[in-house]
Amino acid sequence: MRGSSSEATITIEIVRPSYSREMIMRSWSKGNDLALILVTAPAREKGTIFLKRKKEVWNWLPSIERTIKLPPSMMSQSWMGTDFTNDDLVREASIADDYDHSLLGEEPLGYGPCYKIQLIPKKEAAIVWGKVILWIEKKDYLMLRAEYYDEDGKLINTMIGSDVKKLGDRLIPARMEMIPAEKPGNKTVLIYSTLKFNKKIDDSFFSTQNMQKVQ
Repeated sequence: MRGSSSEATITIEIVRPSYSREMIMRSWSKGNDLALILVTAPAREKGTIFLKRKKEVWNWLPSIERTIKLPPSMMSQSWMGTDFTNDDLVREASIADDYDHSLLGEEPLGYGPCYKIQLIPKKEAAIVWGKVILWIEKKDYLMLRAEYYDEDGKLINTMIGSDVKKLGDRLIPARMEMIPAEKPGNKTVLIYSTLKFNKKIDDSFFSTQNMQKVQ
């Protein structure tokens, strides 16, 4: 889903029982430690930027022309009114490094048979979830479903991947839906419009000094 670097155009649809709204954003990432997100529409949020460098996250707010560093306590909060958290969008937690994994078995989903894998956070990892269960398609290793549980084992969110297609040089689920368990009628849909991999991006692009220049 990332490559050594990635550049994407993404549409986010926020669906609620009484309304829906849409945002468009561009995102850049390099490795696991560097990421930048620029909101390009609607006009009210246009120019808002999120920057991640390793475990630190900054937010540029054009309305007040200020850069704010997000404290760790805000990582579990909603990202711009969506059903994704700040942690989801900047991927602070590393699936490979921050969890212990176990194979629960195999289970078919719409796209094909999947490995069902349980992730339990390591004691030293700053993770908001008690456990995560992933469904990884066996042939192309696509993540088609993820369930996020709290420390009491209660299901909080379900993420579903669909519309598998080739973007850049990779096959990925181009549509991701995040569905909260206890909010009927609520969901957030993330749709990749374009996605390019392994383009050369200098580390200096991912800096607080550069945030105001990325428009």
